[in-house]
Amino acid sequence: MSGSNFVDYVKICCRSGKGGAGSVHFHRDKLTAKGGPDGGDGGRGGHIIVKGNAQLWTLLHLKYRKHVLGEDGQPGSSGLKTGADGQDIILEVPIGTIAKDEETGEVFFEIEYDGQEEIIVPGGRGGKGNNHFKSATQQTPRFAQPGEPGLEEWKILELKLLADVGLVGFPNAGKSTLLSVVSAAKPEIADYPFTTIVPNLGMVRYRDNQSFVMADIPGIIEGASEGRGLGTRFLRHIERNSVLLFMIPVDTKDIREEYKILMNELQQHNPELLDKRRVIAITKCDMIDDELQEQLMNEIPEDKMNDGMKVPVLFISAVTNKGIVELKDVLWSLMNERSFLER
Repeated sequence: MSGSNFVDYVKICCRSGKGGAGSVHFHRDKLTAKGGPDGGDGGRGGHIIVKGNAQLWTLLHLKYRKHVLGEDGQPGSSGLKTGADGQDIILEVPIGTIAKDEETGEVFFEIEYDGQEEIIVPGGRGGKGNNHFKSATQQTPRFAQPGEPGLEEWKILELKLLADVGLVGFPNAGKSTLLSVVSAAKPEIADYPFTTIVPNLGMVRYRDNQSFVMADIPGIIEGASEGRGLGTRFLRHIERNSVLLFMIPVDTKDIREEYKILMNELQQHNPELLDKRRVIAITKCDMIDDELQEQLMNEIPEDKMNDGMKVPVLFISAVTNKGIVELKDVLWSLMNERSFLER
């Protein structure tokens, strides 16, 4: 999933179709010179609909589609014939897409499964024909309803990646390196901050031909929840992860403080993120020996999840594969709620 092809945010102007006008008509045939009203109703204007498609992973196909126009409904006609409805416009999106109002930021809905359809802008209703307005005192109504106008509104579509494990850490914590080792994903890797500027997905193979999805999220920095760095745009992807893997490099100045900052940024963005299962991985451990690792154990933050389970801590190295198998075991256990870990 290259950076140029990954799009997780689009803003689109949606205009639904207007409803068709009701008909003013009176029944006439060779046996009836002055029949009653038989004007039909107008057709409904076309909706703008968002539909889930499990085969899509990005909003790239909507990036340059700035205006979406629904078809107008057709007017009614004689013989109580209703006009045809305007054709709906269907926007297919990946699972995990949310729709928001551009002005207020109100979230309308989230696409959670394949084939789910939600109306993002409804079409105008068709007007009633003059047949609806006949009465004992008004037997020949010479008027009908016009159709409702369509709505024109700016909408935002945002994608939250669906992954089992989300990698959380500062820039250069080794997230991309780990993803490249445990999966076939090929994220850009370099020794400068913010190498990852878009999320990357990788399929991690596990025992007995099983697998799970891991997401590499752009690095978080202190103040990300307030708009600093790249974190504020991509923190939403973490919301759909089952397990959060906190990655802290072994050569950081203060492991406890770095973990505290990461937890605080998640809490500021969405307090519910702290309810998720989490694991701490101390990365780049090929740089230290066993004796230094024992000393570092005193610097490891002790934390517990909501159910009282201790947050697992592992020392890993993506370069030497140290602790990688054990890490997969722990992640798989937490994803499947098989808690063999010490409480």
